[in-house]
Amino acid sequence: MFDPHIQNGDVVDLDETMELRRRFISREQMQKFEGYVGEIFSAFGMDLRTPATEETPKRFLQALFEATEGYDGDPKVLKVFDTECRGEPDCQLGQVIEGPIPFYSLCEHHALPFFGQAYVGYIPHEHIIGISKLTRLVRLFAKRFAVQERLGEQIVSAFETMLQPHGVAVYLEAHHLCVAMRGVRDTSPFTHTSLWRGEYARNAALRAEFLLMCGKD
Repeated sequence: MFDPHIQNGDVVDLDETMELRRRFISREQMQKFEGYVGEIFSAFGMDLRTPATEETPKRFLQALFEATEGYDGDPKVLKVFDTECRGEPDCQLGQVIEGPIPFYSLCEHHALPFFGQAYVGYIPHEHIIGISKLTRLVRLFAKRFAVQERLGEQIVSAFETMLQPHGVAVYLEAHHLCVAMRGVRDTSPFTHTSLWRGEYARNAALRAEFLLMCGKD
């Protein structure tokens, strides 16, 4: 198994690459936050004196903390394996594509959810990653306060750092509740973003094959 912390003789700080911010919130802090949330909910019209709502501020904070657990990392993402290329500079394997990968995130502009599907492809060189880790990596970055454009960039950059592949492709499509629930209140459109690195950026036929295999031709 490849040690993802060493690449080309250099130590790679994966915590920095994955922008981890491991969090600790004390019980005292949480109780203080519950009071703030309760004041806001009450001012906005919620009756917090009913059996159904008296614990709502606490449940809201617990749910929000869990929904943003991507900041804390996922150690299972780090397992990387050797391929059959054995260090040959021109060795390329075929595309590895995973998707659709469902994801849920919180828009950092309004703290409302956006959710959709991700498709991730890469062309291995010396290293590969377990298929389930593709899903874990997407969700590592999605379970934060985010914007869709940066989410794709983070996934691509993490793949490049961990695997040093010949190419990486990421396609995201998502529905944004900050558009559906407020503002223009448009419930129909999806936002689509795509990112290409390496061979994908240089080869239009490869991009077309990736999108075709993702059902996006």
